[in-house]
Amino acid sequence: MEHHLGFPPETIAIFVAVVAFSVWLDLRLHKDSKDISIPNAVAWSLFWIFLAIAFFFYLKIHHGDDFADLFLAGYILEKSLSVDNLMVFVAIFASFGIKGALQHRILYFGILGAVVFRMLFIAFGTSLFGLSTWIEFVFAAIVAWTGWKMLSGVGENDEIEDYSDHWSVRLTEKLVPIFPRLHGHHFLVKHSHVQTVTAQDPSVSVSREALVYATPMLLCLVCIEVSDIIFAFDSVPAVIAVTREPLLVYSAVIFAILGLRSLYFVLAAAQQYLVHLDKAVAALLFFIAFKLALQASNHLFHWPGWEISSNLSLMIILGTLAVGVIASLLFPEKKEEVENASSPEKPD
Repeated sequence: MEHHLGFPPETIAIFVAVVAFSVWLDLRLHKDSKDISIPNAVAWSLFWIFLAIAFFFYLKIHHGDDFADLFLAGYILEKSLSVDNLMVFVAIFASFGIKGALQHRILYFGILGAVVFRMLFIAFGTSLFGLSTWIEFVFAAIVAWTGWKMLSGVGENDEIEDYSDHWSVRLTEKLVPIFPRLHGHHFLVKHSHVQTVTAQDPSVSVSREALVYATPMLLCLVCIEVSDIIFAFDSVPAVIAVTREPLLVYSAVIFAILGLRSLYFVLAAAQQYLVHLDKAVAALLFFIAFKLALQASNHLFHWPGWEISSNLSLMIILGTLAVGVIASLLFPEKKEEVENASSPEKPD
C-alpha cells in the first residue's frame, strides 16, 4: 500500500476505550473467584471475538478494506498460534495443582503481563523493518523455522512435563522463599501465616525465613509469563509479517490474547478433538514466511514483481484453518492412540 495507517487519535481512543471497558467488565463479573463453566467460557470467548469483528468493521468503514483485512488476518493468525500456547498452560496448571477459579485468576494477571510484553516486542520488531529490507528475510526465516518446529514436532520428546522444576521456578525460589501450600487466591503469604501453619503441621517446611513467601500460585504465574514471552518470539514476527503497521499489529494481538482466558477453558475441554489444527497453523506459517520473502525480493531485486494482496492473504488464512478443523472432525485420532498418548509407559 502506498499510504500508511499511522496513529489516528480517534482510532487509538476507540481501541483503548473498548479494551479498558471490556477488561474492567470481565474482571468485575468474575471477581467472586468461582469456577468457570464451559457455557460461561464459550459466551465470553464469543464476546471477545465479537469485539474484534466490530473493530474490523470500524477499520473497514473509516480506513478502507486493505487495513481492515490486514488487521483481521493478523488477529486470526495470533489466535491460531495461541492454541498451542494454551495447551502448554494446561500442563503448567497440572504441575502446580492449580484448578478452577484459581486458573482464571492466574490467567488474568498472566495476560495483563502479556499485553505489556507484546507491546515491547511489537515496538522493537516493527522498528527493525526500518533498518533494512534484508530484515524481512530474517523474519521470514524465523517464521518458517517456527512452522517447521510445529510440523516436525521438534523438541516434543524433550518437553518439560513437570513445570514445577522449571528454571524460572528455581530462579524465583532464589529470590523469594517458597511456602509449598496454596493459601486461597494469594500469590504471597506473610511470615506470621507460615509460622502458624508450620507449628500445626511439622511436615510443612520452608527453606529460610523471610517477611513474605511465594505460594504455588506465584510460581505458576511466573512460569506462565516466561512461557508466554518465549511464545512471543514466534507469534509476534508472524503477525508483523502480515502487516508492519504498529497499530494494526498491536490491536490484532491484544484482541487475540485478551480472549485467551475464556478460550483456555473451552480448549482444555476440546483439545482432544482439534488433532490436526497444529498442522494447519504450521502450513500458515510457511505461507506467511513465503509472503514476507516475496515482499523482500520485490523491494530488493524487483523480482518476481507480483504480490499477494491483503484480501487473498485473509482468505488463505481462513481457508487453511477451516481445513484443519474439518480434517480434525473427519479424521479424529483413534481411541487407542489417545489412550497410549495420555497414559505413562510401564516399566520393563
